[in-house]
Amino acid sequence: MQNGADSGRPGRRTGAQSENDQGGLRRGWTTGCCATAAAKAAYHALRHGSFPDPVSVTLPRGGTTSFVLAQAMLGDAVASAAVVKDAGDDPDVTHGALVRAEVRLLQPGSGIVFRAGEGVGTIMRPGLPLPPGEPAINPVPRQMIATALAECAGGEPVDASITLAIPGGEALAERTLNRRLGIVGGLSILGTTGIVVPFSCAAWIDTIRRGIDVARAMGLGHLAGATGDSSERAVQALHRLPETALIEMGDFAGGMLKYLRDHPVPRVTVAGGVAKMTKLAQGLLDLHSGRGRADMPALAAVAGSAGGNAGLQARITEANTVAEAFALAAEAGIGLGDAVAARAWHVAAQVLAGSGTELEIVLFDRDGVLAGRAPFRPV
Repeated sequence: MQNGADSGRPGRRTGAQSENDQGGLRRGWTTGCCATAAAKAAYHALRHGSFPDPVSVTLPRGGTTSFVLAQAMLGDAVASAAVVKDAGDDPDVTHGALVRAEVRLLQPGSGIVFRAGEGVGTIMRPGLPLPPGEPAINPVPRQMIATALAECAGGEPVDASITLAIPGGEALAERTLNRRLGIVGGLSILGTTGIVVPFSCAAWIDTIRRGIDVARAMGLGHLAGATGDSSERAVQALHRLPETALIEMGDFAGGMLKYLRDHPVPRVTVAGGVAKMTKLAQGLLDLHSGRGRADMPALAAVAGSAGGNAGLQARITEANTVAEAFALAAEAGIGLGDAVAARAWHVAAQVLAGSGTELEIVLFDRDGVLAGRAPFRPV
């Protein structure tokens, strides 16, 4: 039996919270929340002969949301259902993707077995929340699905295999860090609240943490967090690091350092371009341009402490960009990069205090050439 639905309609939220955040942006739903809706609908069809449409899902922190089914099919011993992922106003690579669940009943006592279908990855490295060999379906989505199926079962034991799929997910995963984390073959089924908050960057922070977990589990003694692709390539070449030692921290220097304080490794290098590292040197742990700009008079004072005369300091104060300031200092023979790196080291070391980690700061110009360095020493 085939039951069609409008695949363009997003999930509908009910409950105490609004669909919009305080900035007026529309919230969305995690892949885990979508997978729960699809699995619940399919299991309900197997048990009761019909698909709930829309299908409601209880969120981990309270409240519910409901989804219109994009696909539904019921056979003799198998049912499948799918919903369209709506990430709201967040730039999520899975926005608009189809999240499908195929459910088969198992022998009594089997419990719930999770499987990776098309476009869902498999974990191949230690350090993630699940062991190698498991499908990349995180613990909270698994619990959400188990709870949803238990609701359908009316108190009876649930014995079923759940195969989750995201058609096209393997290609989408190339735009994520899954391969670096040791997740092959597709995307992860993620989410801790069921809700995607626009531009909260929670997924990025989580990826930073998982990257550190994987590196620690593999016994790596030296990690490098970089602000972007060019600085990452440069620091990898500088220290001949394996890819698993590279943490794409982006603007979240503080988020990476705080996690490393509680999950330390012997050595950490923080690498970035001159502008981002100048902001770190000035005490900013969120390096995004929208969170604050580099203080040019303060940078001029650093140049003065490195031997720059009053004329150079005046020119740096009036410079349009940090890159221009560094060029002015280079023309004057002043090692501004090392001075900035030294100050950035002290800011980062304060966050890492007590970890026993050896910390290094390196600055690179736009061509990946080393522009400043504060060498390794314990925090």
